Amino acid sequence: MPETSAPQPSASPSASPTPQGTTPARQSLADAGIPLGPLDGRYRSAVDGLVEHLSEAALNRNRLHVEVEWFIHLAHHEVLPGLHALTEDQEAGLRAIVTGFGAEGVDELGAIEKETVHDVKAVEYYIGRRLPELGLEHLTPLVHFACTSEDINNLSYAVGVRGAIGEVWLPAARAAVGTLREMATAAAATPMLSRTHGQPATPTTLGKEMAVFVHRLERQLRRIEGQEYLGKINGATGTYAAHLAAVPSASWPDVSRSFVEHLGLTWNPLTTQIESHDWQAELYADVARFNRILHGFCVDVWSYISIGYFAQIPVAGATGSSTMPHKVNPIRFENAESNLELSNALLDSLGATLVESRWQRDLTDSTSQRNIGVGLGHSVLALSNVTKGMAQLKVADAVLAEDLDHNWEVLGEAVQTVMRQQAIAGVEGMDNPYERLKELTRGHRVDGERMREFVLGLALEPDAEARLLALTPASYIGLAEELSHLH
Repeated sequence: MPETSAPQPSASPSASPTPQGTTPARQSLADAGIPLGPLDGRYRSAVDGLVEHLSEAALNRNRLHVEVEWFIHLAHHEVLPGLHALTEDQEAGLRAIVTGFGAEGVDELGAIEKETVHDVKAVEYYIGRRLPELGLEHLTPLVHFACTSEDINNLSYAVGVRGAIGEVWLPAARAAVGTLREMATAAAATPMLSRTHGQPATPTTLGKEMAVFVHRLERQLRRIEGQEYLGKINGATGTYAAHLAAVPSASWPDVSRSFVEHLGLTWNPLTTQIESHDWQAELYADVARFNRILHGFCVDVWSYISIGYFAQIPVAGATGSSTMPHKVNPIRFENAESNLELSNALLDSLGATLVESRWQRDLTDSTSQRNIGVGLGHSVLALSNVTKGMAQLKVADAVLAEDLDHNWEVLGEAVQTVMRQQAIAGVEGMDNPYERLKELTRGHRVDGERMREFVLGLALEPDAEARLLALTPASYIGLAEELSHLH
């Protein structure tokens, strides 16, 4: 019998047949410009604002800003012999190098860096190319005068991080905390069964529990809002050696301080070649602490959703489960949890790495700092998800009320404490209050009738007895409603 082969699919007119036994060539995703990471792909819209401050292009724009302002600062103060203040048009033209830095500038700077194989030197040359059209070609040596690369980099990162925190992270954080605050206010009087160690415990209000998180998060926000952003410009080993060799008559520490403060930063007077980065470690620790508190909130809300305290408002057209159509999954809070963890992994690493430098300089901080935007980006993404997730929650008042009514034993604390007060007041028969309530409630379900029966059998003073008889799990909330408004 003649040999037969399996039928082969016919090739499309535009494709040549693939030889048998070979794998078809795959289209290159890299050539198509597909991003490697989710922050630049799937989640880009949530973190777009950070691109303006902490991307590689933003870093280079900030370098241009620092170099240009140093040039203007030296000229304005006539620090060097032969220097004179620039005209308004020249200053405006120099600053236009920064404000006009866009896609074309990025490409040009990249081409220069391929030649220099040095990012800051490329910035120097980029500026130098533009001086002739401003009538400043004779001042080309003033660009990057007496600077080491770290003089420019530390100030550029400080400007970038300050902008990212102030213009992107803090607004996102305030928006997320604002949603918690709204719920704390709205649910201030909504009674809720507490669960200490996961077990039914003294009731609270939903608003008070939200307010606890608001109070904690806002405290961290105040720390972050008060953060100092330090900078230095003092040469290769922080001694102003080159500055003094060139112009010994200048008070270089004063020039340095006035320039750093002109950038809106806090002057660091004593460094090695690098600014010590301690302020960065402090900031990232505070942001990470905020993240951890918010992570705890997400876990709590996820848990409340799982026991029905919150109903999730379905999003039209959204799929909760690919196979179980009834489900509305708490994905916003799950996404936030994961991104907060990723953010903290990077922020913790940055905080640990950046405070150390071998002797007067090593470059471990160079590659580390390029990930600041990634660390803050995962936090910003989490904040976005918390804000959206809170908007999709509805308090399930009936579930909260039913849970309270099934747990009258939580009033045991109130009863035994009143008995202690009565014993101190000299009322007879108040012996062993804790033990008696333990016998009544531990491991037993106690309904309202059984609890009232127990109270009536105690022979309490009339006012104490009346207070306990009027008490229900839903009303046993102490000052929770008032405390809800302390945030």
